[in-house]
Amino acid sequence: MTARMVTMKCGLRRFARSEGGTQLVELALALPLLLVMFGAAAEFGRFFYTYQTLTKATRAGARYLTTEPADGSSDVEAARLVVYGNTEGEGDPVLAGVGVGNVSVSRGNAAGAGQPDRVTVGIDGYTYQPIFDLGALVGNKKLSLKVELSPSTTMRMLTTIPS
Repeated sequence: MTARMVTMKCGLRRFARSEGGTQLVELALALPLLLVMFGAAAEFGRFFYTYQTLTKATRAGARYLTTEPADGSSDVEAARLVVYGNTEGEGDPVLAGVGVGNVSVSRGNAAGAGQPDRVTVGIDGYTYQPIFDLGALVGNKKLSLKVELSPSTTMRMLTTIPS
């Protein structure tokens, strides 16, 4: 064996035993998966926050209407309370894309006749807009994460209005 061949063999052994760069390869394989998992967790958190915000808003509107007259005169104020957090309708909406037109108010009676004893406040026609929309990324609308949310709250009305 010549000295050159020995040097090449030693170089090949050193190269085979060298672990420099393996961490970089592992990172290149694992990083996309970690980013997808992080994005999914963030999107789920945003979705849950949005749904809970809308549910709390309908609950506030229903609670407001339980103490008001059942003739429907306070429905506009309740819709403003749901959307803006106040009955005057001032300020920014609790969520972008929600308007007074999205709020529905209905009253009913469990017995079926007479004075209404229940009020239902709901939000209709609100579509959740995800940041990471899988359907838009891959060009398939069936995989879209745009979901229509329609939370509602039903509460019993007071039979006597406090003075």
